[in-house]
Amino acid sequence: MNMSGKSAYDVLYERGFIEQVTDEEPIQSLLEKETVTCYIGFDPTAASLHIGSLVPIMSLVHMQRCGHSPIALVGGGTALIGDPSGKTEMRRILTRDEIDANAEAIKKQLSQYLDFGEGKALLLNNADWLAKLNYVEFLRDIGRCFSVNRMLAAESYRIRLETGLNFIEFNYMLLQSYDFYYLCKHYGCILQMGGNDQWGNIVAGIDLTRRLEEKKIYGMTFPLLTTSQGHKMGKTEKGTVWLDAALTTPYDYFQYWINTEDADVKRFLGLFTLLPVEEIKESEKLVDSELNMAKAVLAFEATKITHGQGAAIAAWGAAVNNFGLKPVSPNLFPSSSIPRTSADLDASAIPTVEKTRAELEGGIPAFELFYDVDLCASKGEARRLIVQGGAYVNGRQVEVFDEKIGEGNIENSEIHLRKGKKQHMVIRVS
Repeated sequence: MNMSGKSAYDVLYERGFIEQVTDEEPIQSLLEKETVTCYIGFDPTAASLHIGSLVPIMSLVHMQRCGHSPIALVGGGTALIGDPSGKTEMRRILTRDEIDANAEAIKKQLSQYLDFGEGKALLLNNADWLAKLNYVEFLRDIGRCFSVNRMLAAESYRIRLETGLNFIEFNYMLLQSYDFYYLCKHYGCILQMGGNDQWGNIVAGIDLTRRLEEKKIYGMTFPLLTTSQGHKMGKTEKGTVWLDAALTTPYDYFQYWINTEDADVKRFLGLFTLLPVEEIKESEKLVDSELNMAKAVLAFEATKITHGQGAAIAAWGAAVNNFGLKPVSPNLFPSSSIPRTSADLDASAIPTVEKTRAELEGGIPAFELFYDVDLCASKGEARRLIVQGGAYVNGRQVEVFDEKIGEGNIENSEIHLRKGKKQHMVIRVS
């Protein structure tokens, strides 16, 4: 149970995570009355996960917050083969060294979301047991449990038969099923979760474990979020939004979420933030400027979860500077930690330059100062800006292009310059 008294099933259901479950009533009862060990696999085919992995990641976050024990399984072994689920062609085969390096990077990345402290969540790599399997023994002990006819009926295989399914990929279901069996036997894992394209693999793992262990285990899948073109979120080569700040900056990450379509705001707030559902439901009523505020909250909260509070504040501040975002009303999403006024912004969110009092002694003509701090590309542009009424010092409009800006303008060791409505600069005076 979480602090609200809701079970993990209730939380996942009302936030829009659940697409299919194998046994609804038993799963509901287990998640309400017992501590459940669950797992989700993550594919290490790149050095970073992307936003397409956020739904499973956030589901594990909620499971942990409700007192359950998540296992994040990095597929270092299965990646040597490649999952055909949802793919129209075979993936490029990676080397063991490439996969191991990616797996380590993903392990570190997942630590941003889950607590892997003693007795908390577990990080495992299925290469630790799959790479040791003897092929002949595996066929004898595991392969005999699978019906080829049933495997070919699985949607992931049936779709690939049209374009060609090779024998390596055909083995993927056996290996993922073995993962579930292995985790159940050695870690007491009784629930596998994943995208809806994993349904066939999950059910196969449940059947294998029933045959080998005579134990009842369960499965749950999530809806597959798609782009307007019908592709998985974050799966296209062009425009992939990564969770690694070195690949997609926190500012660009923030911008991705703030550009969410109106119809998706409530759904995405439920899936990608930790805001209370009661507050999220209120977003259904929002229109126009308040709906834009809801998008800003979505962007801020999603960025905070992935990159931390400081990066989220910096991204919010940069967006305020560049696009003149309006402050979010205190009455909207009161649980959000988004800055409500410019005064709430961390100083790092606003571009700054350093100047000494000696440099400001006697004052600097306004047009030269705006050029000097890179708010204008030339002194001529700075003159025109001031003449047209678009230059501000500490919120006051500059009326004369050569007005001296100096020690008399210092407030709390700073001078705030603004170009138009969107571009800001803070001069820190030492």
